[in-house]
Amino acid sequence: MGALMIQGTGSDVGKSVLVAGLCRAFANRGLSVRPFKPQNMSNNAAVTADGGEIGRAQATQAIACRVEPSVDMNPVLLKPQGDRTSQLIVRGHVRGTLAAARWREGREGLLVDVLDSFARLSATCDLVIVEGAGSPAEINLRAGDIANMGFARAADVPVILVGDIDRGGVIAAIVGTRAVIDAGDAAMIHGFLINKFRGDPALFDDGYRAIEARSGWRGYGVVPWLADAVRLPSEDAVILERASAKQNRQVTIACPIAPRIANFDDLDPLRLEPGVALVMVPPGTPIPDADMIVLAGSKATIPDLAFVRAQGWDIDIRAHHRRGKPVLGLCGGYQMLGRSIADPDGIEGPAGRVDGLGLLDVDTVLTGRKTLERVRGRAQGAAFEGYEMHMGVTTGAATRRPVGHRTDGSPEGATSADGLVSGSYVHGLLALAEQRAAWLARLGVEAIGPDHAASIDAALDAIAATLERHVDLDAMLALAQRSGDRGDRE
Repeated sequence: MGALMIQGTGSDVGKSVLVAGLCRAFANRGLSVRPFKPQNMSNNAAVTADGGEIGRAQATQAIACRVEPSVDMNPVLLKPQGDRTSQLIVRGHVRGTLAAARWREGREGLLVDVLDSFARLSATCDLVIVEGAGSPAEINLRAGDIANMGFARAADVPVILVGDIDRGGVIAAIVGTRAVIDAGDAAMIHGFLINKFRGDPALFDDGYRAIEARSGWRGYGVVPWLADAVRLPSEDAVILERASAKQNRQVTIACPIAPRIANFDDLDPLRLEPGVALVMVPPGTPIPDADMIVLAGSKATIPDLAFVRAQGWDIDIRAHHRRGKPVLGLCGGYQMLGRSIADPDGIEGPAGRVDGLGLLDVDTVLTGRKTLERVRGRAQGAAFEGYEMHMGVTTGAATRRPVGHRTDGSPEGATSADGLVSGSYVHGLLALAEQRAAWLARLGVEAIGPDHAASIDAALDAIAATLERHVDLDAMLALAQRSGDRGDRE
């Protein structure tokens, strides 16, 4: 049928959520839909069935389409792991480490990979909804672009531009984009959406018409504030609005925010529990008196461990443990809890070895081989399912007291002798309600939230229903179909 690309006037205008909602809306109409993002930058990723990794947002969008995630949905993924360096993932697998200065030179060569993935994906469905990255108005980055107009023009995919009215200046943002991009890029944009509107949309009628008159693009609708979006997995940043309020909560679970924190969507299931206050602790703030501390994953464990010490959080964590309260480390957080972390090949930076927090009797050696696999099993008498995505091998006496066992019988994770400190490599460990209930029972809280997957699915349906009411989806589908008709003729 064709394809349609959603670009934005800037970062965090809501592109990922809108693409997910559009995918579900068109899937609900009986279409075979696939998401696609040529290039993503995020340390929150998911593992595909064939053992690759893609951005978390594209995995959520695949769920919206009711299909399995595929590496072709996000062929280029950059995972920041240090100042000005990122791990480059191409079609689900590591292709190396890239300095920021080299990225602008090397990205154009990745367009072949991007277009190949797009062609394969398009051949499997009726409709592809493409998500841009950043903004096409960043004309300083236009040469060699593969994320926005560089892709749109190479693949001949029409674009709808999204503006965020909540941050203010949406008229200038959309009209200004038209003013700064070149004529060829402007011709790819066929209209705009206003996102995150609070209140009566009729109050923006004059502004809406002004944008149409000044840009020459038609409007496709005004999308209200999507409250259900908070139930979707996090990707780009820790959204403080998503943190639970502490009032009337039975327990507090705290997670410090290190600079390279990764896969912090592992904590999202805790927000489903009305008895839990999840506190994301920003730099410069001590870890509060909590019932449990969770150390999330990290894209660069050794530098983030140094940051934990610089913040004095290591002192807070040890004091928490001395008070007889539990600590859970996930992936990189698990590695930090051990006696040592060695990086003999300089994978995360200069080669060397550092002391860990010493709360688990394990040692980790970082290796070049990256573990990427989906896992299932049982822990604490309850089922779990998720995925492993890490570099490093962890061994030691504490692994003889595993957190649980995979379905093949192999042990998973480690537990301290006093039972208070646990480490696991399983991302999504808390997603199943039964498993989450087992952890919260240790804190004296009865879990009542659903499986995280069910919550996500319900949120996607709610967002899709809102888009059906407020967006001209028929016109968007016709625009996508015209692009498909051009491809057929060619």
